[in-house]
Amino acid sequence: MRDPAGAPRVLLVDDDTDMLAMLTRLLQRKCACQVETAVAGDRALAMIEEWRPDVVVTDIKMPGLDGMALLARVKASLPAVSVIVMTGYGNVELAVQALKAGAYDFIEKPFDKERIVHSLERCLERVRLLRKNQQLEAQLADKTSFAGFQGRSPRMQEVFALIKKVADTDVTVLVRGESGTGKELVARALHALSRRAGRPLVTVNCPALPEPILESELFGHAKGAFTGAVQEKKGLFQEADGSTLLLDEIGDLPPALQTKLLRVLQEKEIMPLGQTRTMAVDVRVVASTNQDLEAKIRQGCFREDLFYRLNVVTVEMPPLRERPEDIPLLARHFLAKYAAEYGRGDLGLAPEAEQLLLQRPWPGNVRELQNVMKRAVLLAAGSTIGPADLSGGPSAAPANGQMRLPSLHHLPYGAAKHELLAQFSRDYLEQALRATHGNVTAAAQASGIGRQAFQRLLRRFGLDAESFRLEPPGV
Repeated sequence: MRDPAGAPRVLLVDDDTDMLAMLTRLLQRKCACQVETAVAGDRALAMIEEWRPDVVVTDIKMPGLDGMALLARVKASLPAVSVIVMTGYGNVELAVQALKAGAYDFIEKPFDKERIVHSLERCLERVRLLRKNQQLEAQLADKTSFAGFQGRSPRMQEVFALIKKVADTDVTVLVRGESGTGKELVARALHALSRRAGRPLVTVNCPALPEPILESELFGHAKGAFTGAVQEKKGLFQEADGSTLLLDEIGDLPPALQTKLLRVLQEKEIMPLGQTRTMAVDVRVVASTNQDLEAKIRQGCFREDLFYRLNVVTVEMPPLRERPEDIPLLARHFLAKYAAEYGRGDLGLAPEAEQLLLQRPWPGNVRELQNVMKRAVLLAAGSTIGPADLSGGPSAAPANGQMRLPSLHHLPYGAAKHELLAQFSRDYLEQALRATHGNVTAAAQASGIGRQAFQRLLRRFGLDAESFRLEPPGV
């Protein structure tokens, strides 16, 4: 098994023990890999079978099984293992022979230490990409699961295929779709399947912060750039250097920051607040939105040139109502997830409950379905989730205005308290939206909550304000 840290494995094969010792120290220090050694080709074969290294670095001239024979045996039985060949008897013919036989590289002794380190680093990068591709192919073969998604519908298969095509590129991607459709999952899949996956994905929610704070968060600031800037701060573009930056809900980005973002996308450089010099950044940008950006362009709220910079490749996430064949699959996925999390492994889903799920409109999309299944797992009293367990939350008593709550005594205290608070929050938000006909600003003001905080709560509980909006009279 691979170690918990996932460090790549390198097997060194040479009959010169001094060479093995030197290479072991060098590669462990420079390449952050696990290293084992073998002093003969026969011994190396046994270790390859048992230890399964990612890369074999072997000398050619050795007693018994030499390096060329070892190369042939490895490529015949384990073609995914990369082999670097070393020799003190190098010539062009031997190098050509080794490369034709499948060697990744051919290095002559004596060699510069940086030469073999560079060769091994490139080889390990190739190994990582091969592994990622194998995982991707396995996921695609399953046809239901892909990089965190669940879906067998034709629409989702198209999404999977598009992600596969563009993931390991630096192209800017715009992810569009209604709230709760899984736009952030697309960004995570694009990052996880790219060469940037070794560094964490950086995410910023554009409407969550006021404009001055958001500008500082994105681009950073120098000490003294404004009141309260007591020290220099790195922005998220710097944090994402060499990685991927998700700009969530890009449609809410203030106009002034749209201009600065356009420059970053064009010039690949940023200028922190309070500084006069720019600095280069290597960032792959993914943006997401549930808004009609073309309409915002016509209204003068969104820059057209920025739209075209972001809209190089568009991934459209279909709403759940347009892929009903995925609803049972998603429901069972969330059932398994939360049954394991809450110790309810005996739970099943009744056919009647599955039919009810298929009949619902799901304005909150996958996020709403996830919340419904989580609530059902927590509240189901028996071993089967039935239609009654899929209610939308607590009901309000018609006369006295008091909330009628289901019994939670079968749950541990902590889980019961968490679910009670969640049910209260969900019911409160629904009533606030219903009272304002889906007007988020008015609902937030009436609730005494900031609009951005109110929107975060809506996303958390899978609620879509659009579904609460009433048609105007006479329509």
